[in-house]
Amino acid sequence: METQDNKEMVNRSGKVWAGLIIVAVGALILLDNVGFNIPSWIFHWSNILIVIGLFIGIKHNFRNGSGIILIIVGAFFTLKEALDNFYDFDRVGWPLLIIALGLFLIFKPKSDCSRKSKWKRKGDKWKARFAENDPFMANPETDPNLNPNTEKKTSNLDYLDSVNVFGGSNQIVYSKNFKGGEITAVFGGCDVNLTQADFEGQVVIDVTAIFGGAKIVVPQGWLVKSEVTAIFGGLEDKRGIMPVSEGQNKLLVIKGIALFGGVDIRNF
Repeated sequence: METQDNKEMVNRSGKVWAGLIIVAVGALILLDNVGFNIPSWIFHWSNILIVIGLFIGIKHNFRNGSGIILIIVGAFFTLKEALDNFYDFDRVGWPLLIIALGLFLIFKPKSDCSRKSKWKRKGDKWKARFAENDPFMANPETDPNLNPNTEKKTSNLDYLDSVNVFGGSNQIVYSKNFKGGEITAVFGGCDVNLTQADFEGQVVIDVTAIFGGAKIVVPQGWLVKSEVTAIFGGLEDKRGIMPVSEGQNKLLVIKGIALFGGVDIRNF
């Protein structure tokens, strides 16, 4: 699991890349306005998809495939715009797009949670086999039958991983050992209901909302800290005002970026 320093670095790098993208776009527009002959395909709408795909991919280390999909689709339409005057791009472009999407589905990278869960299941399987043949293999620190105070095991259901590109989703989290997660909404939306979830201490949800939005519903007893960077977007905390009571030890930190998008926090 990522350390707090790593999470801070990822969140900071997301802001830096967003700033660099905006600077680059402004610089290209300036150069075009002062007389430099910038090719028209540079300003084609499909390049927005490429830029967003690169941003999401770099921010999340290309763990999910949403960034790759945007890059493939954006590159197709950009090449079509750039080459149509010289060659009938449709003759080879569409077949190549279909092949690229097929290869993506075959070699789609798995999320960290899925990989960890897979290796954990294999490890538990081998441990169980050895324990059957050797009763002394039982570990009182990890065996719930010998130690009732064993910490809850973490599964892939304890992590939220919601990717929404040109679409939307509505999810309810039931985990009682919630570990946070990531929400990606690009030209789409995501509704996450955490009223049935529970955790101890502090968890972090990283939100990337680009031309899309995310709504997060939290229980009334949770403390929520927002560290979302809004660029041509916004964050709204629509929770009802509740008196702060002593003993509240659940802190949900919402980080990330809202670029031409929005994040809503509610408790209803």
